[in-house]
Amino acid sequence: MSWPTVTFETLYAEPSRNGVYKSKEHHGTGVKIVNMGELFAYDVIADQEMNRLRMDEVEMKKSGLSDGDLLFGRRSLVESGAGKCSLVEGLLEPTTFESSIIRVRLDQCKTNPRFYYYWFKSHHGKGVIHAIVTGTNVKGITGNNLKRVRVVYPPLKAQSSVASKLRVYDSLIENNRRRIQLLEQAARLLYKEWFIRLRFPGHEHVKIKDDVPEGWEKKTAFDAMEVLSGGTPKTGIADYWDGDIPFFTPKDITNHIYAHDTEKTLTENGLYNCNSKLYPKDTIFITARGTVGNINIAQTDMAMNQSCYALIAKPPLNQYFLYFALVEGIEQFRSRAVGAVFDAIIRDTFKLIPFVVPTEQLVSAFTDHVSPIIRQIDIITSQTRKLVKARDILLPRLMNGDIAV
Repeated sequence: MSWPTVTFETLYAEPSRNGVYKSKEHHGTGVKIVNMGELFAYDVIADQEMNRLRMDEVEMKKSGLSDGDLLFGRRSLVESGAGKCSLVEGLLEPTTFESSIIRVRLDQCKTNPRFYYYWFKSHHGKGVIHAIVTGTNVKGITGNNLKRVRVVYPPLKAQSSVASKLRVYDSLIENNRRRIQLLEQAARLLYKEWFIRLRFPGHEHVKIKDDVPEGWEKKTAFDAMEVLSGGTPKTGIADYWDGDIPFFTPKDITNHIYAHDTEKTLTENGLYNCNSKLYPKDTIFITARGTVGNINIAQTDMAMNQSCYALIAKPPLNQYFLYFALVEGIEQFRSRAVGAVFDAIIRDTFKLIPFVVPTEQLVSAFTDHVSPIIRQIDIITSQTRKLVKARDILLPRLMNGDIAV
């Protein structure tokens, strides 16, 4: 089956609109505002935590969001962000969007917006967007170019049927995401209770000495962990790239505990010809540039580029303790980030960050409590990857009309 195509603009309910820009004094209170961070992090914009912006009724009438709106990244420092599409669905309060984003409001008498959200995620849809991206240092698309792209236009009933089939997978994926979020939150709360509020088992009988419980040591982050650098092989050499070794970069950061899939992969030749190495599962990666201070644990063996550090806990610490300690203390790293061109963490930054090391017995007890939680997150994350793979195999076949709906 082959579906007809139309110019995207013919499906609009109203002209597309760029988001709002206001000076700093308008920020901090008011309605929620979708920034590029939310657009990158979430395919579906709903009730997530966001920054806030003061807007009046007239402004919200022009620039408010409604369920079914499509949001496109208008400009981005990385090409993959230009034209990135997210769907607005499930808003619980008034929400607007920032100036680096384009809002498209479709005519829902003609379209199912979720269908077009999926279409722009498909290989064909991404190709259409890639063709209209312009810019050198800052990549971007324009509303004028976006409205002229040609999109498939199946009957509304077929659109809804395709969207419904794919939504089953997304619902399972979202449910898993929420389960992971709750599990990680439980582990973080335990860390805070024991190591920040100092209400660890037996704390009533431990004296405080030099502002820390007796038996704990004051160190720096550099003393508490090995800080290992990465590297990148030369581009353009065919037998270095597209191998079986995941190659971690700041683009691969996830908004939960694990990093698993990577945009790029290396061959053994590629790994051999760069300054990186293959780090084992459970290595902690912290981004030094770009998305400064974001942290993930590797769910599989990975290499990494020079914009990241691999962190290995020194005894008596272990990787699980180190991860939660870094998550709770990461603002110290961000506040110390330095760089001539952009913020960055350098090796000396780790020497400036205080790091308290508890007793070996307490670290061991904490690990016994969180290990089952981490194992459950590991299992759910693996299940989610399988769901994503199955959905992505189904997506192009549905979008091409290869599967009857």
